[in-house]
Amino acid sequence: MRITIKTIIAALLFLLATQASASADLADAAKGLLSKNYSDKILATETIAASGDPRSAFLLEALLGGNLYATKSGNRLVSREKVSDGYQIKDIVTDEDLGVVQSGDLSKIRINNRMRGLIKDLVGRLTLLNEDPALRLKAADSVFKSRPKEMIVPLSDALAAEADSSVAAAMRRALAALNFVHGDTPEAQAEALLILEEQSDPEVKSLLSAEANRLAAIVNPSPEVQEFAARVDRALAKVDEKLAMLGIIENIFQGISLGSVLLLAAIGLAITFGVMGVINMAHGEMVMIGAYTTYVVQELCRNFAPDLLVYSLIAAIPAAFIVAGLCGVAIERSIIRFLYGRPLETLLATWGLSLILQQFVRTIFGPTNKEVSSPEWLSGTLEITGGLALTYNRIAIILFAAAVLFMLLLVLRKTSFGLQMRAVTQNRRMAASMGIRTGWVDAMTFGLGSGVAGMAGVALSQIDNVSPNLGQAYIVDSFMVVVFGGVGNLWGTLVGALSLGVTNKFLEPYTGAVLAKICILVFIILFIQKRPRGLFALKGRAVEN
Repeated sequence: MRITIKTIIAALLFLLATQASASADLADAAKGLLSKNYSDKILATETIAASGDPRSAFLLEALLGGNLYATKSGNRLVSREKVSDGYQIKDIVTDEDLGVVQSGDLSKIRINNRMRGLIKDLVGRLTLLNEDPALRLKAADSVFKSRPKEMIVPLSDALAAEADSSVAAAMRRALAALNFVHGDTPEAQAEALLILEEQSDPEVKSLLSAEANRLAAIVNPSPEVQEFAARVDRALAKVDEKLAMLGIIENIFQGISLGSVLLLAAIGLAITFGVMGVINMAHGEMVMIGAYTTYVVQELCRNFAPDLLVYSLIAAIPAAFIVAGLCGVAIERSIIRFLYGRPLETLLATWGLSLILQQFVRTIFGPTNKEVSSPEWLSGTLEITGGLALTYNRIAIILFAAAVLFMLLLVLRKTSFGLQMRAVTQNRRMAASMGIRTGWVDAMTFGLGSGVAGMAGVALSQIDNVSPNLGQAYIVDSFMVVVFGGVGNLWGTLVGALSLGVTNKFLEPYTGAVLAKICILVFIILFIQKRPRGLFALKGRAVEN
C-alpha cells in the first residue's frame, strides 16, 4: 500500500485537531472549578479526569496541592511561583506565561474534604495509567502504603493492561494488600495471603504482623477466624524466613564491603611491612593524604573546569597515588632508612611523624571535615528486592579493591621490580650480593605501599569523613589484617581483610560496633599464639631468622 504525501498531511491534521479538541475539552471542564458551588466543582473534577488529556493529572495535583488560582477577571485558571517582585503565573491548561502579578490579583480555588478524597482517588487512577513506568511504579507503591478500598477496581484494570514486569509485580503486591485488608470474602483474603507470603519486604511483614496481632486479640474467636489466624501466622513466618535470608546476604555484602576497605588500607602496609620489616605507624596518614588529594582535585575541577567535575574522582586516583607515593619515598629516604633493624625506634619515629602530618593538614585545610561529593554514577542503590538494596558506592569500592589487588599481583609477578622486591623479601643479603640495589628497592617499595594507601583514601572519601584523623581509624585494623593474613603475603591480606570484615558485620548486631572490634582483637591475639606467622606465612631464609 502506497503512503502519499496527502495521506501524511491528513494524518497530521487529524492529530492536531484531536489535540485541539482534547485541549478544548479540558479547558471547558476546568471552568467548572471557578464555581462557588462544591457540587459543580466535584462534577468538574470528574469531567477533567475523564477528558483523557495527559495534563489532567497535573491539573488535579495542582488543585490538591493548593497551587491552583483564578485570575482577577475570573476566567483563567493559573498556577503561581514566587519571584522577587510578585508571582509568576502560567495558564494551567495551555501553559501560557501570563507574566507577574501581585497576591491580591489572584483568588485560590478551594476544596473541601470530600473533594480532597475524590481527587486523591482520581490522581491515583490517572497515575496508574501514566505513560512513564517510573510514575506507575511510584503510584503502585503509594497504593500499597495507603491501601484505600476504592482503588481495588482501578488497580485491577491497570494491572490487566500493564506490560512492564517490575511495575506489574508492584501492582500485584499492592492489589494483594488491598484484597487482604478489604477483601469481601475469605477466599479473596486467602488468595491475597498466598501472594503476600511470597514477598520479602519489611512493609509486608508489618502488614501481616498488624493483622496477626489484631486476630490474636479477638476473644473467643470462631473456628474460621482461628484457621485464618493460623494462615496469617504461617505467612508471617515465611516472610520472616525470607527476610532473615536477605539479612544474611546483606551482612555478607556489608562485610565484603568493609573487608574491601580494610584491604585497600592494609595492602600497602603488607608490602612495606613484609619487605622492609618496618612498623609504619604513619601509614594511616598516607590514606588521609589520598583523601585530601581527592578533595583538592574535586575543588580544582569545581572552580576551573565544572564540566569535568563528574570525572574528578577518576582523576583523583592517579593523583592520590603519585602524591602519597612521593610522600612515602621522602619519608623512607629521610627517616626510615636510618632506623632499619631497630623496630621500636621505627615505631616511635613513625608515630611522631603521623602526629606531625595530622597537624600539617590541620594547618592547611583546617580541623573541620571536608566534603567530597559522589558523582551521579556512584549515587543511589541497586534494589534487588524490597528487603535488599546494595549501594553503588560500596559496589564500586569492592570492584576497585579487586582491581588494585590484581594490578599489584601483576607488578609483583610480571615486572623486574616485582622480582627484585620478592628477592629482597626472601633474603636481603643474598639479593644485595647479586647486585640488587636494596636501598632503591626499599624506597620504591615504601613509595608503592604509600601510593596504594593514597588510592585507599580516594575510596574512603566516598564513605567516610575527610578529616585529619581519617587514617587513625584504620591503622589498627590494617595491622590486624596484615598480622592475621600473614606478613607480606597479598593473598593472606585479602583473606584476612574479608574474614575480619564479614565477621565484624555478623557480630555487630549482637555485641555492638566497639565490642565486636574487641572480640576480633582478642581472637587475633589467641590465633597468633598458635600461628605466629599468620594464615599464609612467607617462605625464605629471612623469615626463618
